[in-house]
Amino acid sequence: MDTLQEILKDTAEYIAWKLEEGETTAEVSPSVLLELAAGSQPTKQTVAAASSAKKSSTVAPASTGTTQKTASVGTGEKVAPDDDRTKKLQVLAEDIKSCTNCPLHKGRIQAVPGQGNPNPEILFIGEAPGADEDEQGLAFVGRAGKLLTKMIEAMGFTRDEVFIANVNKCRPPNNRKPMREEMDACLPFLRQQVAILQPKVIVALGATAVEGLVPESSKQRISALRGHWLSFEEIPVMPTYHPAYLLRSPAMKKPVWEDLQAVLQHLGRPIPKRGASQ
Repeated sequence: MDTLQEILKDTAEYIAWKLEEGETTAEVSPSVLLELAAGSQPTKQTVAAASSAKKSSTVAPASTGTTQKTASVGTGEKVAPDDDRTKKLQVLAEDIKSCTNCPLHKGRIQAVPGQGNPNPEILFIGEAPGADEDEQGLAFVGRAGKLLTKMIEAMGFTRDEVFIANVNKCRPPNNRKPMREEMDACLPFLRQQVAILQPKVIVALGATAVEGLVPESSKQRISALRGHWLSFEEIPVMPTYHPAYLLRSPAMKKPVWEDLQAVLQHLGRPIPKRGASQ
């Protein structure tokens, strides 16, 4: 790695550090770059001087890895400002947050539009937010969410590389199953998300998610549907068990891993030797 590459790498790490400190901008000046090139973290004095220097330039928040292309919709996280899909998802998220199309809005803390990469290969769809999701405004952040993260990582992805959402954007009382009319009220939002994201595959997590996407499937049990391709808005859908069900029935992790392998095969991706569901 030559000197310029090293400075750029160190600059990216410096910006990431500033973001972790709660800053929304990072001032990068020749003096800051010199300290980075020397292998040390810029001092507060250098940063303060850079802020007032005429030669300093304001750098938009960024970080290493895939975060720059990640849109965490409706959560206040930083996104790529020139990404048209991100902008559309943000506008849609505001519509979702102000929605009053069904009674579920009366009991919510906040709506949960969903979050992830605005250009995903895979869109994971669950049933509805739970208590943790309702409080944080993020999809799949509780115990089931942690297991979903392991499933995603077992496939060779990170959460930043996929998009995660629910059929219903508001939490039903006591985490009950959403009613058909409640799912229908949210369905236009889901259709808009799919149109914007244009994923190559949708993974439907659990019977309710499958029912929300493909209503005619409601007469069949998820045990009969899983592993068999369906379709939503002309996007292939792979039904499988919900992570919350796997927490109660660990033996079902093996068939879920088989379903996820089918998704990888459809995408033409290699199948890791071991999965998180094993």
